[in-house]
Amino acid sequence: MKKLLALSLVAASLVSSALATTLKVGATPVPHAEILEFIAPELKKSGINLEIKVFNDYVIPNIAVEDGDLDANFFQHIPYLDEFNKNKGTHLVKTVGVHLEPMGVYSKKIKSLSELKNGAIVSIPNDPTNESRALDVLVSAKLIEVDTNVKLRTPLDITKNPKNLKFKEIEAATLPRTLDDVDIAVINTNFAMNANLNPTKDALVIESKESPYVNIVVVKDGNQNKDGIKALNKALQTQALKDFITEKYKGSIVPAF
Repeated sequence: MKKLLALSLVAASLVSSALATTLKVGATPVPHAEILEFIAPELKKSGINLEIKVFNDYVIPNIAVEDGDLDANFFQHIPYLDEFNKNKGTHLVKTVGVHLEPMGVYSKKIKSLSELKNGAIVSIPNDPTNESRALDVLVSAKLIEVDTNVKLRTPLDITKNPKNLKFKEIEAATLPRTLDDVDIAVINTNFAMNANLNPTKDALVIESKESPYVNIVVVKDGNQNKDGIKALNKALQTQALKDFITEKYKGSIVPAF
């Protein structure tokens, strides 16, 4: 009888394993992969094994979702997604918004923007949406003015530049490495934190919490209603996750749900 019971338990375990779903989600390291790691045990209870693929890149994880190599990704905001779909002909859509990562201005050479000298060198992201966003941060800091009639602005759309700032357009992930060579850099929070820069302590100025650039989960159009994606969305909208973000990131990352 005991042997039959043991065999039954083994069989049940094998059936349970067979029914388990593996969900592959691409993410940048901090905070996206950390957030996904936090919710992984909750998804496990629903029979979903969360497989997190870490990228230091904004292009590859979108192509991987489009091609079906990933079920979803979590690293971008809607303006970037819209521009990516437009330029690449992809069919990617948002499911849920999770958090906001305020962009910040960093420097190893000055302690305040008031110290910024004429002709200072500024590094900014080179992808269209984050470049425009970085310029908006500099506008809010009253360093420049831009043509507000242009949707995605570049340094060519600067209308006033009283300090004659010189701009270097750099891949977003590598911006922290430019800090030895430039006077200031405008860096996305995920890449800043990955380089051990704390936005609330190290940034000279930080993007307003009213920013529209909420980070979202993205899937290929048509996959929004899959059970695994619905479970992922639910796990990313809990009070437990809100508390985790608030406590771990101390205001440098803000829950958006």
